[in-house]
Amino acid sequence: MFRFKALHLAALLGLMTPVASFASHYCIEVGGGFGSGGTTFIGTGFALPADGSCLPWSGFTKTASSVILTTSGTGCLSSDGKVLTVSVSSADPNYFGAGSLHSDYIQLCPAGVTHCPLGGGRDSGEFGGPAAPVTCSSSLLHLPSTHD
Repeated sequence: MFRFKALHLAALLGLMTPVASFASHYCIEVGGGFGSGGTTFIGTGFALPADGSCLPWSGFTKTASSVILTTSGTGCLSSDGKVLTVSVSSADPNYFGAGSLHSDYIQLCPAGVTHCPLGGGRDSGEFGGPAAPVTCSSSLLHLPSTHD
């Protein structure tokens, strides 16, 4: 009888213990990506939403040789899970001017999608060009304390 109660107690404690969550990041390169003449959007803490739903996007964008923009918006995954649409606005008073926000509207198929209905991803906004998901490398995730 004691073991039965101990088992229940252990199960109850296990349910009350918070599950460790690891922040994921999502990176999208446009026009070849940062470091190759393009731009990379870094969604810190962003993971693909469930099919047919949206999640907030926040993070930063790297462009030019050293420009880092603050970026936020929304990422939505189509109901069939084949197309991710990310609509974001970016700011950097030193780059765009004080009070200026610039927008990007990116549509792409997440990695692993077969038969992409888009043919290829595209950014139809400020940094326009071909878009694709990329691995968030440590160099992309590095956010220096000072930047352009």
